[in-house]
Amino acid sequence: MDEAKFLKRKVRSGNLDVHPTEKALVVNYDVEALILGELGDPMLGDRKECQKIIRLKSLNADTNVALLAKEVMEKCSLIHESKLPEVEQLIYYLQTRRTNEDSADMSLQPSRPTSSQATNAERNGEVERAVISSIDNYIELMYEEIPGKVRGSALILQLARVPDNLLELTKNESLLSALARVLREDWRRSIELSTNIVYIFFCFSTYSQFHSIVLECRIGSLCMDIIDFELGRYDQWRDDMDKRRRHFESATGLSLLPIESGNNLDKRSVNSDEIWNADGPLDFEVKRRSVELTGAIVDADISRMKEDIEKSRKKFKSLTKKQDQLLRVAFYLLLNIAESTEVERKMRKKNVIGMLIKTLDRGNTDLLILVVTFLKKLSIFRENKDLMADLNVIEKLPRLLHNSNPDLIQSTLKLSFNLSFDTKLRTKMIRVGLLPKLVTLLVQSEIKNKTTILGLLYHLSMDDKVKSMFTYTDCIPMVTDMLLVSDDNQIKPELTALCINLAANKRNAQLMVENNILQGLIRRAFRTQDPLIMKMIRNISQHDSTKESFVEFVGDFATALTQSDSQDFVLEIVGVLGNLTLPDLDYSQILRRCNLIPWIRNNLVPGKAQDDLVLEVVIFLGTAACDEMCARLMCKADILLSLVELLKAKQEDDEIVLQIIYVFYQIAKHDSTRDYLIRETGNAPGYLIDLMHDKNPVIRKVCDACLDVIALCDESWAARIKVEKFRSHNQQWLEMVESVALDPSNHLMPDDDDSLPPFASGDLLKHTMLFPTGNPASLNAEDGELMARTLSDSSEISSRPVSRYSRDLEEMGETMAVRSKSRLSINSGLEDLYDSKIKFNESNFSHVLI
Repeated sequence: MDEAKFLKRKVRSGNLDVHPTEKALVVNYDVEALILGELGDPMLGDRKECQKIIRLKSLNADTNVALLAKEVMEKCSLIHESKLPEVEQLIYYLQTRRTNEDSADMSLQPSRPTSSQATNAERNGEVERAVISSIDNYIELMYEEIPGKVRGSALILQLARVPDNLLELTKNESLLSALARVLREDWRRSIELSTNIVYIFFCFSTYSQFHSIVLECRIGSLCMDIIDFELGRYDQWRDDMDKRRRHFESATGLSLLPIESGNNLDKRSVNSDEIWNADGPLDFEVKRRSVELTGAIVDADISRMKEDIEKSRKKFKSLTKKQDQLLRVAFYLLLNIAESTEVERKMRKKNVIGMLIKTLDRGNTDLLILVVTFLKKLSIFRENKDLMADLNVIEKLPRLLHNSNPDLIQSTLKLSFNLSFDTKLRTKMIRVGLLPKLVTLLVQSEIKNKTTILGLLYHLSMDDKVKSMFTYTDCIPMVTDMLLVSDDNQIKPELTALCINLAANKRNAQLMVENNILQGLIRRAFRTQDPLIMKMIRNISQHDSTKESFVEFVGDFATALTQSDSQDFVLEIVGVLGNLTLPDLDYSQILRRCNLIPWIRNNLVPGKAQDDLVLEVVIFLGTAACDEMCARLMCKADILLSLVELLKAKQEDDEIVLQIIYVFYQIAKHDSTRDYLIRETGNAPGYLIDLMHDKNPVIRKVCDACLDVIALCDESWAARIKVEKFRSHNQQWLEMVESVALDPSNHLMPDDDDSLPPFASGDLLKHTMLFPTGNPASLNAEDGELMARTLSDSSEISSRPVSRYSRDLEEMGETMAVRSKSRLSINSGLEDLYDSKIKFNESNFSHVLI
């Protein structure tokens, strides 16, 4: 036998990994030792797998990865120089990997879950390092009893947490089948085992290319069964603890409270979850009610019962903590594979939404962040949103918003924003008291992104009843200050939209004109030419209590009509001027000094300007025509002729027709302009007579009022108007009479009386009659709100809003009530109304902001 002469040692480098918890590289290598004989042939050999951990203590966010990789290569001879790019990649991964220290800077994406057993083992310093080459040994552990399976799954989990190992693990079919089998058979027997295996598949689910593996093993369905079982088991645990508490309280007369709550909380407000999951020990207090203790209960028994309660509570808290980890990793896996709409639909059928909403009652913040994020993803579909509403998800939101974790608050706000598109859910949000909390969050510095809060408040402000609730919060001064201090190019559209909605309420508008806020808004609007801010100002100007605040700016608004290049901005300015129905304003001087007559006539030409601008111009003329001097100026400038032509061209647009008729009514009220309307406008009364038959009740009402004024003042038109009104109100009866008259067998009808021929039979209406439309033109919602406040008797017209001139129509009714009085008595009140006008001097127009 040859004697051993030589010992040969050979080192073979293996693959590189990153340490699962530390900033370190793991170098895997094999050491092969051979005993050689005299002739150099191997006589005995051994092979051992080894690891070397290279800790990168100096690695931070500013470290140069390339230089550090070269330094590692120089100091470690086990790494071949060809692996330099791989070392750089692993170091870069370690540099960007999130750790517990920078968790405060994490985004709203839920953090990666941790294994309970791995955490406990690392804490005790008993970490068994896993190597990829021993994967077969770990698979064998999965066929042992529960402790062996837990150990094997924990080692496999170490490998799965390294992204570079995932591809190799997916190629091992025996590993995947063993894990799926153990989870399917033993998930009820051990929470640790279930957590480890679900976590392994969660690591696969973080990459879309591995989703097919998770689905093939039916892990998603298993996770939902596990979640459902654990939630039910938690309820059983809690019920058992509640029974123990009630027995203790009834036997001893003591009440249980978390020690940190002290005596400041009402006992009725502390639920069982807060008691059993409290961090500190329980506090035992004598109940308010008197309890007669039997002689069998002595101090020793009470002390023993206290110890039993405390032990049960600690056990319940420990089990709940393990259960929270399992629920979190299971929900996270479901969230990842829910990228597929088909998979998400299957989850909904298995009541994933009900499980998520039930989990909202738990206290683990990380779990709550994940659950709320999952609900937010699901809420974008209507059927999911409706199911959440049926399960009362809104009632659970206030508790989440009172949490101190900013990530949980932000996720809850985004979920609330998605749900706030539903009107009924918005009503529930107000009922549970979300509005004051949202306003409070708006000023908290911890909430970095306030866009979601502003969007949520904007949705709530869409309801008229809710607008008035903002008055009793600090929201109005807060949002106006945000609007005024924001940079010109950084104003959030949600902020401006919220202000526009709030300005539609009378009380809110009054707050917006106080403390020179209105001046600041107008100054900013003119500087930026922002039509949205001007729309907000327009909404403020529609209230009677705020109109006086705009008098000093009328000159600025009028001058801007001809100087601004933004059509949208001009549109809102005209709307502001149209709202200023103030008897003290001398509109004639405004039109003259600002040279607005050519601008008005140019915009009244059919087809030359947009319909929205044309409508606002006509409304402005109706407001200005209240001034008799301005009405004369309009007649002199032939603006009424332009309105007649516009009436012919826009007869399909009910709103424009309505506003033109209102201008005619204002002109007819003045003695000096009434004759011009009757005789110089191409028979405008004829058009009014024809519009008496329009299908829109508001148009008919305004026409009747205008024709009544004409009939009182012009005898030649009075008879014709009387006949046409008779025909309009008795149309069905007249049609019946005419049908009988055409019957030759009927000889009972007298000859027709031609002494008063009906006006409708004349040649005029054959050529110029305005046929009423069957489909009234629709208007935008804002103009509809302005018009809807006036004529309550026309609320049945749903296709379009009614006129905004409620007070003027009431005045029409009063005018009709005094028909028997003389013309002087009718007009004397109008003369008195305009005797107190304020005349504009040069100083009134010096305050120009453009």
